[in-house]
Amino acid sequence: MRADKFKVADFHCDVLSKMQASPDINFDNDPRLDVTAERLASGGVELQCFAIYLSTNRGKPSFEHVLGQIDLFRQKIVNTDGLQWLQWKEQVGNRLVGAPPQAMLSLEGVDGLEGNLFYAQLCFELGVRFLGVTWNYANWAADGVLEKRNGGFTEKGRKLIEWCNESGMLLDVSHLSQAGFWELADLSNRPFIASHSNAAAICGHVRNLNDEQIKAFIAMDGRMGLTFYPWFVSDDGKARMDDLLKHIEHVCSLGGEKHMMFGSDFDGIDTWVEKLEHPGKYPDLIEHLLRYYPEDTVKGWMYENATSFLSVNLPSQVSKP
Repeated sequence: MRADKFKVADFHCDVLSKMQASPDINFDNDPRLDVTAERLASGGVELQCFAIYLSTNRGKPSFEHVLGQIDLFRQKIVNTDGLQWLQWKEQVGNRLVGAPPQAMLSLEGVDGLEGNLFYAQLCFELGVRFLGVTWNYANWAADGVLEKRNGGFTEKGRKLIEWCNESGMLLDVSHLSQAGFWELADLSNRPFIASHSNAAAICGHVRNLNDEQIKAFIAMDGRMGLTFYPWFVSDDGKARMDDLLKHIEHVCSLGGEKHMMFGSDFDGIDTWVEKLEHPGKYPDLIEHLLRYYPEDTVKGWMYENATSFLSVNLPSQVSKP
């Protein structure tokens, strides 16, 4: 099978924060973006997750900023001529030939919800389907990976977990402290994901996951999205595709072949894996993987592992109140 015929799912990019900072950006083909509509098409990306990331450069994160990026997503990404918005499990699979790619909406750090679960409910009603609990630092819900105290969830944060389990909102632990990770593993009755994290045994960056965390994903049937930020791929911050393979091999050695996907972090990074600078390069990555792995295995990593998770764990539109 030709690499350019593979489907791709990418679970993390930061297009929306760039567009909020520069409203004149054109999603179709703007050179200021890594991820554009043209590059998604040329790279075979059938599912792209767009994160709402509230940069501290814009001041204290607020719900107004969250709403602003949701509006950008609605107006410029999934408009009448754009991508199809994926919100419900019934939308996964069985897509018409020639249908436009799908797009999902996530929140990277709940800071902008201002500790208000009603705002979380509004995000769900407006189509957000993943919540990344923290960015790198502490917020009202939990500690991030760069908080030296390595705290877990606050009382409000534990109520957030309970609400997510009840509502169908999925949780993302990339950027969450280790203590928070294990507390969530104990408290959640649903599997969660790490949208853009690699294996700490291969690259020791604090943002990566240790072997016990990866085994926990496997045990709960969660998903781990390998990411392309060179500092998370290689200890010296210089990365090639072969360096990504080391992470893949390691996760497979722990039994995680069916639990891997990709979360590039395009538009959230300022250096790139060599020859993997934007989603239009996904066929090159696929071709590289096919040199070492069976076609069905590569298809799983590129798309099927991600969509099999969504087909089970996204909320159902049928049961919507």
